Amino acid sequence: MFSRLGRFVVKQPWLVIGAWLVAIVAVALLAPKLTSSTDQADFLPSSYESIEAIELQQQAFPDSATPAALIVFAREDGGPLTDADVAAVTGVAAKLTERKLEDVTAVAPMPPSENRLVEIVAVGMTKVDDPADTTQTDAVKTLREALEEDVKDTGLKAGVTGSAAQQLDQQESSEKGLAIIGIATIVLILVLLLAIFRSPVIALLPIIVIGGVSVVATGLIALVGKAFDMNFDSSVQPMLTVVLFGVGTDYILFLMFRFREQLRAGADAKTAVVNSVERVGEAITSAAAAVIIAFGALLLSTLGMFRSLGLALAIAVAVALVAGLTLIPAIVSLLGTKVFWPSKAFQVEPKAARFTALGAALGRKPGLFAIASGGLLVVLTLFAVSFNPTFDLSSGSTSDSSESTVYQKELLKGMPAGTTQPSQVYLRGDGGALNQDQLATYRTALAGADGVDQVSEPTLSQDRSVAEFQVTLNSAPESDAALETVKGPLRTTAHDSAPAGTTALVGGMTSIFVDFQAAMNRDYAVVFPVAALLIMLVLGALLRSVVAPWYLMASVFLGFGATLGAAVLVFQHLQGNSGLIFTLPLIMYLFVVALGTDYNILMVARLREEAQEGHDPHQAAALALRHTGPTIAAAGVILAGTFASMMLAGNNVLSQMGFAISVGIVIAAFVMAMFFTPAVTALIGKRAWWPGHGGDVRPHQVDLQKSEWARTPYDSAGR
Repeated sequence: MFSRLGRFVVKQPWLVIGAWLVAIVAVALLAPKLTSSTDQADFLPSSYESIEAIELQQQAFPDSATPAALIVFAREDGGPLTDADVAAVTGVAAKLTERKLEDVTAVAPMPPSENRLVEIVAVGMTKVDDPADTTQTDAVKTLREALEEDVKDTGLKAGVTGSAAQQLDQQESSEKGLAIIGIATIVLILVLLLAIFRSPVIALLPIIVIGGVSVVATGLIALVGKAFDMNFDSSVQPMLTVVLFGVGTDYILFLMFRFREQLRAGADAKTAVVNSVERVGEAITSAAAAVIIAFGALLLSTLGMFRSLGLALAIAVAVALVAGLTLIPAIVSLLGTKVFWPSKAFQVEPKAARFTALGAALGRKPGLFAIASGGLLVVLTLFAVSFNPTFDLSSGSTSDSSESTVYQKELLKGMPAGTTQPSQVYLRGDGGALNQDQLATYRTALAGADGVDQVSEPTLSQDRSVAEFQVTLNSAPESDAALETVKGPLRTTAHDSAPAGTTALVGGMTSIFVDFQAAMNRDYAVVFPVAALLIMLVLGALLRSVVAPWYLMASVFLGFGATLGAAVLVFQHLQGNSGLIFTLPLIMYLFVVALGTDYNILMVARLREEAQEGHDPHQAAALALRHTGPTIAAAGVILAGTFASMMLAGNNVLSQMGFAISVGIVIAAFVMAMFFTPAVTALIGKRAWWPGHGGDVRPHQVDLQKSEWARTPYDSAGR
């Protein structure tokens, strides 16, 4: 199949290139824009209590909403607010009201804090339902400009925080981070490919090709998302950038290394392209299938953010695979050896002294390499035991200098940590109107729950059948302590203290995080084993073996544990963070499993090829490391580097993702695929291929001197 594909592409290169250009233009013109949501409630099923609370709130209080923003006032000298300062705050609030700022529906000053260090003004804004709607974030921009002018010469400092302000700062941080990631990724690929091939043509090839391919991938993702009414998390766009450029460049590298190897063996350029697609096509397709399956397994998640992320990344990898098997070979068949211009190094077989020496050492002592590499994985895995998930997305996804973060900290000088995002408790009378005695008793019970700072007077729906209590927690809404309060004392008290004939629901951001935690635990139990099983089936089909997939997946699981352990070691133990972002294990698992399998497939496919050339298991391992080691090393460095660029984005969420995934790729490439897999395969011997015939000697599939391309009037440049 891959031989026929290679022949078709080489015979019809302009047709292939033209088809891609038409696809790029059509998708760019017709596809909708890919938008993202920062509202975590968009991603939970309706069966969870926090979502039921949102639905009840929308029915009973359609015009009610938690203030979209909070203006925090404090004295510039840090002292307590005087009566004159409080009057100045009231005056600023009145000026803001008089301005009639667009989409600002209310500006309401609150009493100063008990220690008089801060005072807040609650700001209501036009409600929005569409994640792409910028109404509230635009209102925050306008509010900040007006506030800066009105607070002058008052001796006060003031800033806007709260959910809308945090969303604006997250968006701006994300856009800045995306630009940094894109630039760093492109520069890294250019520099590394120039160093490896010493050719600007090859260095620019992935940038140009993947730049066009990304238009197709992004457009298809947006089309599918719209068709199935999917919301995409704000992390999708930066992840797409690094996946497309990282994985796409890897597939190009796999092909170019084999193309260069074929040229050195004496093939003309077009025959070399056909042989490269034939010999590498199966490995690349199997590797991509493993990645797509791993990402596709996220469709089994109960969380919409993971289903949409899995779908987006699976589509991106599929598009990158098709481009790697068609567009790149078509371009290379036209360029021929000019793709290496101006370098002539492709004509000479390098000594590869380091990989030759490593391969020889591994072939002599595979047991030592297996123990050393496996032992390193086990030691790092031990640190994973102390992993603690955190739901602090707001501070983690913006810089410490952003206005919402600065004034969130200022707020804590005088107000409870839960002021910015209070929880809501809804009491619904199943038989009719609620009475005052019931409400007073119930409010007292809620106020007595551990971790609760204060409970507001109830707000009643129009028919008096539903009451809403605003519950301010002692802890920040995204903190571990707040989650424990809602999960335990608050929900228990709310449910158990509800009067007879009533139903209680606990809502709010912290409640959403509690439900996210439960959904994540369910997903771990379903997505992980399903992804592993399907990837094992891909490995079994590729290798025609029931033995090799077991130890290959065991190495990948060790790689996952070692990666999580390394992240815990750096961020929790060395940097002193309370935990790692709660989505990290699932995302990291999929990348490490998928991409770890990617490199394992490349190595084990070469191991089988060397065994079929007549080499014994130890010689096959030595030769596989010698020939495939440079490819895996180059691909691993480029892919790890592209993900590491996420650490430059300026926020903790992307930093943790970038670090963990890049370390996972380094472990997958330089520990698992390069040493552990060939060492274990050498120790197992021909039994690794049972019941297939992977270790049986076979004739060369392509006779370079008798190929149809060698008999046609093409010169060595493929012209």
